[in-house]
Amino acid sequence: MANHASALKAHRQSIRRKNNNRSNRSAFRTALKNFTDKLQAINVDESKVELPQIYSRIDSAVGKGVLSKNAASRHKSRLTRHLNAANPPAQK
Repeated sequence: MANHASALKAHRQSIRRKNNNRSNRSAFRTALKNFTDKLQAINVDESKVELPQIYSRIDSAVGKGVLSKNAASRHKSRLTRHLNAANPPAQK
């Protein structure tokens, strides 16, 4: 364990940051899981409404350092592809 006051403070800060990062990562993963569960349950209309919300959650995860920009782009692309695959276009 650290002995100096500055080292003790740095340790407290690291614990606080770890907890914040864990919370942000967990919230992102939960939102992602809820969206994919709705897609798998073929709730396409609900999923369409929720897509902008999950995009917002992904963007906030990038801002908080949970995801990189490329990972966020990859997630958005995959979610959109899954949604489009679950909702085939209407036949003419």
